[in-house]
Amino acid sequence: MAAGVLVLQDGKVLLVRRALEPQQGRWSLPAGFVDADEDPRLAAERECREETGLEVETTGVLDVFSGREHPQGADIVLVFTATRVGGTLRPGDDADAVAFFDPDGLPELAFQATRRSIERWLDRSDATRPAT
Repeated sequence: MAAGVLVLQDGKVLLVRRALEPQQGRWSLPAGFVDADEDPRLAAERECREETGLEVETTGVLDVFSGREHPQGADIVLVFTATRVGGTLRPGDDADAVAFFDPDGLPELAFQATRRSIERWLDRSDATRPAT
């Protein structure tokens, strides 16, 4: 099982560029494996801290994805929404870059779970915008 976070700031989404295979050089949500006996929410917060330098607090479940995307991948990926509560933005762990991206200017994304999470966020955002 893996856990990740969707963190927003000023309408932009936090992504990390993968420094390692699989999908080296492509971007994904901060995420990683849940350790044995670790709460998935805490795992998602830990992975974000390790990969981005940011302290976050999970606020809810965005979605649950199943299906392994690559041989070393997780069978289940839990993606939480989260808010920034501290830290300094900097790449770390298995990320070589980290940044916030406007939904209209997303880089090449690494995984289906990242793409679907962003789509889910955008669908929810569109649903809450007033009609013009």
